[in-house]
Amino acid sequence: MDPLPQSILFCCDHNAVRSPMAEGIMKKLFGTGTYVQSAGVKNDLEIDGFCITVCQEIDVELSRHRSRSFAEMEEWGEHISSYDLIVALSPASQRQALELTRHFSLEVEYWPTMDPTGLGETREAKLESYRQTRDQIRTRLIDRWGQPLAMNATTAFKP
Repeated sequence: MDPLPQSILFCCDHNAVRSPMAEGIMKKLFGTGTYVQSAGVKNDLEIDGFCITVCQEIDVELSRHRSRSFAEMEEWGEHISSYDLIVALSPASQRQALELTRHFSLEVEYWPTMDPTGLGETREAKLESYRQTRDQIRTRLIDRWGQPLAMNATTAFKP
């Protein structure tokens, strides 16, 4: 298990499903000792309602999340080089992260993560796809940084 980085940026295509999930779950599991944010290649979608619902099931609140792109991050004065680790959850975000960090000694990891949007015909089938993505992210976080120590975090995340 690696020690937690001081700062981490999760990224995906739109910052509407996978990266907000990763940001929220990371904060829930590991607390506030690590500065955690998320961004997308584009900011053309609001936070996804199914994403909010499946994260509420594990006591992760995402309804106030506001999607942002890499470009907006920079405009708001948050430079990508200020992060210790960038975790890309989609191929497009990995390409963008590598391009933006090519002049910095910065670690970019790629965690292939299922995009649940567009999967499932019924509401329940759609929710199940989003739960699979949520659980995939949760498992990857624990595999990377170990079981969370806080009792409230572990009880909220029993499989």
